[in-house]
Amino acid sequence: MKKLAIIACCLAIVLPLAAQDQKPAVPATPAAPADPSYALGMLLGANMKSNGLTDVKLDDFMAGFKAGISGGETKMSQSEAQSEVQAALSAAKEKKSADNLAAGKAFLAANGKKAGVTVTASGLQYEVLTTGTGAKPSASDTVKVNYEGKLIDGKVFDSSYARGEPATFPLSNIIPGWTEGLQLMQVGGKYRFYLPPELAYGEQGAGDTIEPNSVLVFDVELLAIETPAASTPTPADAPAAAPAETPKN
Repeated sequence: MKKLAIIACCLAIVLPLAAQDQKPAVPATPAAPADPSYALGMLLGANMKSNGLTDVKLDDFMAGFKAGISGGETKMSQSEAQSEVQAALSAAKEKKSADNLAAGKAFLAANGKKAGVTVTASGLQYEVLTTGTGAKPSASDTVKVNYEGKLIDGKVFDSSYARGEPATFPLSNIIPGWTEGLQLMQVGGKYRFYLPPELAYGEQGAGDTIEPNSVLVFDVELLAIETPAASTPTPADAPAAAPAETPKN
């Protein structure tokens, strides 16, 4: 989650991104300077929305913006402003986490009652889309799979199909729902997994797309069981286990 502090911090993020898209060129005649006012407002607003800061009093916002951009007198110090924004960010994250947890519980409660859905002791839910005929992997094996991951609203956040290349990784170094679920499958099979947060990325989430306490839905096709896990590193595109601080993507 991006850390908003003050408007200057946002500008420090926005401006370098815009500069990356520019190609150096020497115009024949000097171009009229562009007015970035709308663009800056749009990007700052989108940044704030992505961090859950949507309940903003525009009059106060503009007063603080004007004071900051003019260098005039402000109602608080920069450290106080940063503390206020950080507190608002923490509250927004906690609300988003609680909302996702409630929505996920409701989804799983209804989904677990559907025909064809099996619920394991850990809370993993799965459907058999295609029955395999080969061997089953163990927790120490390395597997080759094709997969697509979605949120419960249907948004796709990862897909080996889209990349055009299967993923290969050890079962010992991926999220718990995958470690458990793939051991239920036979080579040649295709399952759909419904992972509660505790079997996925939990309260931390992963990156900007997988929010805290998200339920994840994966279609997984087990293509092969390969070399032992000890000799095969986990690739960047595998659904890696989430460590204490920053999840792997």
